Amino acid sequence: MGTWATHAFGNDYAQDWAEDLQETRNMEAVENTLDTALNNGDAVLEAPYAAEALVAIEVIARLQGHWGLRDDDTEILDLWIAEHPQRARQDLAEKAHRVIDRILSEQSELRQLWAETEHYDDWRAAVEELRGRVSL
Repeated sequence: MGTWATHAFGNDYAQDWAEDLQETRNMEAVENTLDTALNNGDAVLEAPYAAEALVAIEVIARLQGHWGLRDDDTEILDLWIAEHPQRARQDLAEKAHRVIDRILSEQSELRQLWAETEHYDDWRAAVEELRGRVSL
């Protein structure tokens, strides 16, 4: 996985997901991504799905008006938000919080990969910051 930052946008999976979002007009891709992260039972949540879920959660936070980081890495997603203003459904915000719990759990490959680095605390803080921007 090409990773260059601890924030949700700092990896290839997230960038690819944000580019694919450009093909949609509604929240279906966001919901499907959250459901994928939640619906794998007790199996380990694979890193690509977790990375995509974090960007899907960014969509929810931004639609709620809680933008967070805005830079070249976020530009594709920010453009989609501007072109498709809508309200993020409450049930998606609730799912987002459950997904973050899953991503930070022992059953998350993404957490396991970050835990092996010196940047784990920064990554975890970025995920917790994102959680704080999603209003329930």
